[in-house]
Amino acid sequence: MSINDLIQKGDIYAIIPARAGSKGVKNKNIRCVKGYPLLAYAVAAGALCPQVSRVLVSTDSAEYAKIANYYGAETPFLRPAEYAADNSPDIQFMEHAIGWLAENEKKLPEFFMHLRPTTPLREMSIVNAAAEKMLADPNATSLRSAHPQVFPPYKMFCVREDGYYHSFVEGMTVDEANNPRQDFSQVYVPDGYVDLLRTSFIAENHLMHGDHVIAYTIEDTIDVDAKKDLEYLEFYMENRETELLRYLQEHYKPLEETGLV
Repeated sequence: MSINDLIQKGDIYAIIPARAGSKGVKNKNIRCVKGYPLLAYAVAAGALCPQVSRVLVSTDSAEYAKIANYYGAETPFLRPAEYAADNSPDIQFMEHAIGWLAENEKKLPEFFMHLRPTTPLREMSIVNAAAEKMLADPNATSLRSAHPQVFPPYKMFCVREDGYYHSFVEGMTVDEANNPRQDFSQVYVPDGYVDLLRTSFIAENHLMHGDHVIAYTIEDTIDVDAKKDLEYLEFYMENRETELLRYLQEHYKPLEETGLV
């Protein structure tokens, strides 16, 4: 039986990667904002998307798995340690999840919605529209959210071994890089807000995104990658209530009240 025989047409599973070994911010994926772990905000986004039928968390930690379960996610497997290292590419946890589901459940979704815990300020109208856009495009290998980069990379420099600058862009001189930014093409920064992945493409090509990636442009958002990002997120959320936070408050206890940590 091939992978294509297992795919349920039109089905979407949310998948949330949450390894335990973050070094920039220790235990980043379960650090709390307004009482709820970042992981829970991603689970809530999957749960509130009408096109998503299941919310899965891929983690290497039994503790994280229990927290994910409490907030409504499934953790039918633990990710092997070799796929949860600092330098492990995303394709490893995706292929592991696809392989496990194919072998143990004998069915697969047509798409995975990739939701990173580190981007908790999601609006469901944006997430839902992304799912609809992917479902409507049979030629797309994936969809990736990205926001406009204000400072174009064309103006950046690298340093040669002799200590002199050269343009980041091959073939461009330092003087050309000094042109007004309006002279350069607009570029976009992938931000992890919401990605859609086609299961069959991953299984057949061992790649995440392919070369028919739907350009899904959103406004800039907070992505927690360092301690200063978490501090800014806490400050931003201090007097705000988001859709995902309201959902969590209505359905679940704050993490410190659960007895899970």
